[in-house]
Amino acid sequence: MIYNTDDPVILSEDKRAVIAVDQTRLPAEFVHIRLETAEEIFEAVKRLRVRGAPCIGIGAAYGLAVCGLNISESCKSKEDFLNRLKATADYLCSCRPTAVNLSWALNRVYSAAEKNRLLEISQITDILFDEAVKIHREDISTCKKISELGLTLVKSGDGILTHCNAGALATSRYGTGLGPLLLGAEQGVKFHCYVDETRPLLQGARLTAWELSKAGQDVTLICDNMSSLCMKQGKINACFTGCDRVARNGDTANKIGTSAVAILAKHYGIPFYVFCPTSTIDLSCKSGEDIIIEERESDEIKSLFFSRPVAPENIKCYNPAFDVTPAELITAIVTEKGIFYPPYDFENKL
Repeated sequence: MIYNTDDPVILSEDKRAVIAVDQTRLPAEFVHIRLETAEEIFEAVKRLRVRGAPCIGIGAAYGLAVCGLNISESCKSKEDFLNRLKATADYLCSCRPTAVNLSWALNRVYSAAEKNRLLEISQITDILFDEAVKIHREDISTCKKISELGLTLVKSGDGILTHCNAGALATSRYGTGLGPLLLGAEQGVKFHCYVDETRPLLQGARLTAWELSKAGQDVTLICDNMSSLCMKQGKINACFTGCDRVARNGDTANKIGTSAVAILAKHYGIPFYVFCPTSTIDLSCKSGEDIIIEERESDEIKSLFFSRPVAPENIKCYNPAFDVTPAELITAIVTEKGIFYPPYDFENKL
């Protein structure tokens, strides 16, 4: 079992809960929450207490194992156990539609149970936990490899524009899009990090700025609409983002505003790099046109994180959480299996 309080999600020692950093309370408070039921896990992911595509996958995997243990103590038969486990997996999968790691991890854990359906229920529940731990361990290794590869794309002193939060809070240990910057800090490689605030929930301002400054990197916070000027002024040498789903043609879904950064980078001739584990690549998704875009509550624009509302109470809001960046705007996609350049065509490359 993995116990490291630096990880955003872990399994409790009694196997009865997922222990998670409540990311909505950062940077003011670093608080762990205990999630014991499917409803609590659903709410934590939906409200972005647990967030970041790989982190969501790890948390959901542990969560399904915890729920499986609970189900095993009240089920009437093995068939009842598997049916209720599948219903729980489907329920958890419905909380956020865009990030593929959620469904990938839940399917992987449930499939492990299904493949071993001839065993005793107690043995199957052990397998659920074993599979969730494997997912967590694999992500730790994956993030380290992605970070090492990413460092080869830049040099000390470069100005790096980040979008969203793709560090250790969103994954395990190093992260994806922030991984090279966090690993670089460990190795004495310094960057000028320009962190845009990133909607929804100001994840760049609250989380990325906190992580990078804590690691010792030079951090400058900017609003989302300032990146063009920073690029024009020569402050930016490369753009780093994570992503929540990659279509097989290389189109990527990431936090809202990512495509705007990519368009600007293309205009100014600045490399735009996407970092993700291969589990984020969805070969069943032909292109970005097939990716469902999550929409969120209007209060996240009008009042959340402000001491008083900043918009008229009854004003209509459009609050998509993601947009899709076309493959032709992406310089390279960095995974644990290597750096991929266009044309991507992942169906034939993986």
